[in-house]
Amino acid sequence: MRSRLFEMQKRISDFRAWSTTHQGKKLIRYTFSSVITTGVSLSAILIVYGFHIINGVIGATLFGNVVAIVPSYYLNRAWAWGKRGKSHFRHEVVPYWSMAFLGIAFSLLGAAWVKHLVHTHQWGHLVDTGLVAGVNLLCFAVFWILKMLVFNRIFHTDKLHDIDEHLVAEEHTTT
Repeated sequence: MRSRLFEMQKRISDFRAWSTTHQGKKLIRYTFSSVITTGVSLSAILIVYGFHIINGVIGATLFGNVVAIVPSYYLNRAWAWGKRGKSHFRHEVVPYWSMAFLGIAFSLLGAAWVKHLVHTHQWGHLVDTGLVAGVNLLCFAVFWILKMLVFNRIFHTDKLHDIDEHLVAEEHTTT
């Protein structure tokens, strides 16, 4: 029992140490950016589909995902990757929007499947709404790691600046 408790304390301690590194902070911020924008997307889908503002599964899914693109871009670029200033169109905007539209296309495939389920079964609208939102969430989960790898590449910053920033942060935590 004590060894498991010690192991857990060691893992928590290791996680805390990792979370103060540049890579750890970036991954944590990327995760929270994803949580926020997924919440925006799911909220939009639940509202427009759940309240019959947009009756079609595919239209509601498209709407919810498009609404989340802009906050996703700015949260990922500025907060997770620490990029400031004007976006570079070819190296940042085009790859980001390409990945976003690829993710939306994947979500629309999921929505097409849900549309089939909704039309072939006589579930209540509440169940249908939950299916639409749930499959959209599943599609986001599938693309999460892929997008992280791509965004890490397109929003990369100067390595020397990253190392310097990390060293300064470590000095502040040890003093």
